[in-house]
Amino acid sequence: MKTIDELLAEGVTGKRVFVRADLNVPLSGTTITDDGRIRAVQPTVEKLAAAGAKVIVASHLGRPKGAPDPAFSLAPAAARLGELIGADVAFATDTVGESARATVAALTDGRVAVIENLRFNPGETSKDDAERGAFADQLAELADVYVGDGFGAVHRKHASVFDLPARLPHAAGDLIATEVGVLKKLTEDVARPYAVVLGGSKVSDKLGVIDHLLERADRILIGGGMAYTFLKAQGHEVGSSLLQEDQIPAVLEYLKRAEEKGVEFVLPVDVVVSEQFPDLKTKAPTQHSTVPAHVIPAGVMGLDNGPETNKLYASKLADAVTVFWNGPMGVFEHPDYAEGTRAVAQALVDSEGFSVVGGGDSAAAVRILGFDENAFGHISTGGGASLEYLEGKTLPGLAALED
Repeated sequence: MKTIDELLAEGVTGKRVFVRADLNVPLSGTTITDDGRIRAVQPTVEKLAAAGAKVIVASHLGRPKGAPDPAFSLAPAAARLGELIGADVAFATDTVGESARATVAALTDGRVAVIENLRFNPGETSKDDAERGAFADQLAELADVYVGDGFGAVHRKHASVFDLPARLPHAAGDLIATEVGVLKKLTEDVARPYAVVLGGSKVSDKLGVIDHLLERADRILIGGGMAYTFLKAQGHEVGSSLLQEDQIPAVLEYLKRAEEKGVEFVLPVDVVVSEQFPDLKTKAPTQHSTVPAHVIPAGVMGLDNGPETNKLYASKLADAVTVFWNGPMGVFEHPDYAEGTRAVAQALVDSEGFSVVGGGDSAAAVRILGFDENAFGHISTGGGASLEYLEGKTLPGLAALED
């Protein structure tokens, strides 16, 4: 795929460049609580503006129902982008309507605009090719060139991600180039030992990536809510912990395959439990205790890895040359259940290997728990996209950028 530097060498002065970014940031009202995704696309926007392009930034935010919804407006993201690049950023209050057309027409060389949430138009996410294509046609009228730089959306077959690049000369932005380069390090000629840490709530969300990584990883560490399905599959009681009983046959098959291939599967040896799920709004202290992972009593649920597990996982990551981590080890948003996630993050910081934090809640946890982002090899902006790439799937947004 063409790089942005190759695009710049051809000249973009005076051209309208449509940048498909990922500005899907978490909001509390109109306050952005984590601007990591905006900062991630900032270099591409600044490069284009410095080269004299008229930069049109577009993105989705949240899951509106194909119609305008003030709760999902990109206005806060546009304001934050302006602060980061140190210049006024114009904002269009629609996607392809009168405001968008007027805002783009008013752009001068080197200036930047953001158009409203693409998902306010039903054509963006439509499964109907004609409806999606019609929206892509309207978007194409706003621009001369397309730059894909929203890695967090490249696994979606959406109008602005998949259909629009086919209608304009296109290139990959710096963020997508970086993300793809990192993912290749995790799938091609991997430096070993290669350790993978998988957490999060549902084992069903990770089955595809486990299946693919069994052919590549040296050890796989499991935590979070998904660990209890593995423990149950081994015959242990898990109390009222999160459990997907229908996934037990698949889990047993993976454990068998791992043993046959010499891939080390590491599960918690102790867990922090409580009778109730914590209040994540008040973060009020809870009654909790630590029990062995193989004898979780009835009536309590596992909510985090215990201290012995934290030591074990740190030891399993200490000598890894390559580490991929996706998914928290517990309910990290509450201080009583954040230590397992903190321990994994600290182990990656302490490691001399190349560490990749696979976006989503893992990236959020790194920031919420106060870690220096520069202490990790790479923090991805797309959890779902990273997982699908590691599953070996073709990502529509990447395929669309290939010449």
